[in-house]
Amino acid sequence: MGETLITFEIGPNPPPRLDKALGRDVPDDAALSRSRLSKLIADGAVAVDGTVVTDPRHRITQGAVVAVTVAVAEESHIGGEDIPLEIVFEDDDLIVINKPAGMVVHPAPGTPGGTVVNALIHHCGDTLSGVGGMKRPGIVHRIDKETTGLLVAAKSDRAHHHLADQFAAHTVERRYLAVCYGVPDQNDPRLRGIKGTSFEPGNILKIQTMLGRHKTDRQRQAVSFAGGRHAVTRSRIITPLGTPPCAALIECWLETGRTHQIRVHMAHCGHSLIGDPVYGGRRKLSPKAVGEAGVEAVAAFPRQALHAATLGFEHPVTGEFLGFEADLPDDMTALLRALGAEV
Repeated sequence: MGETLITFEIGPNPPPRLDKALGRDVPDDAALSRSRLSKLIADGAVAVDGTVVTDPRHRITQGAVVAVTVAVAEESHIGGEDIPLEIVFEDDDLIVINKPAGMVVHPAPGTPGGTVVNALIHHCGDTLSGVGGMKRPGIVHRIDKETTGLLVAAKSDRAHHHLADQFAAHTVERRYLAVCYGVPDQNDPRLRGIKGTSFEPGNILKIQTMLGRHKTDRQRQAVSFAGGRHAVTRSRIITPLGTPPCAALIECWLETGRTHQIRVHMAHCGHSLIGDPVYGGRRKLSPKAVGEAGVEAVAAFPRQALHAATLGFEHPVTGEFLGFEADLPDDMTALLRALGAEV
């Protein structure tokens, strides 16, 4: 892997800390975000007046000459594939797609091809971000294979860094539509007795736990209160389903973005998503509540009923707020109709 050297001088009245001064004065065309610069400092890739500095709190003064060594991205080993994409938005810096069910975002040993990344490499050609030392479309977040909906990828290094920073800071707006068993209502005393659950004004369910890998099944995530990563999910009821209600169309939004977060959290509070093969189980609804067609539609639904419906973020170059919405896919619409909803 090759390297490139970025050299610049610290301007007047710099912040006293090295990391903050670099964040202010690094050339824009270097496309290095503050989080990326912090990692480069820690990795020994930053020199001040010829001396390598690894302490981000190092005091720096006007006129200091900074040299940053950055790896040049290599060509990716992942091949492009001519797979149709539903493109919602695209410019020179990023692309937003509406991902179908059954499509993996990034190649892995079990799915080496047919992924979003393979499709993006074919579609984008040479306009790929090289973050992490490998040319590839800048995948800054993922949605599960069987979850549908909106996904943004970076086409330039600058976009990748800034989008990644927004996701890390939890400033990206992400809202999902899901169909769950039961109705997660504040009047249900059972919910109030579940650790990690509470209600906010407006009948908004808040689930706050730690999430980590399951102790015995490494493909699953599990709720914990002793270890793992902090995770917060909120949800609200959009439409109760059935008479009496035994399921619901809900909206969920994330304060954090952990693997399988919505699926695990909703299962934790007893409202797993219909069709979820990992966390949901196969609960049978009453034909008296939803009719035989509704019972059959739930039993036959082949995936978790989860759709990334809304995505909003600040454009990494122009600063403009971009907001996108994706309609429910046909299979979820058919499920809701079978359960008596007017959609």
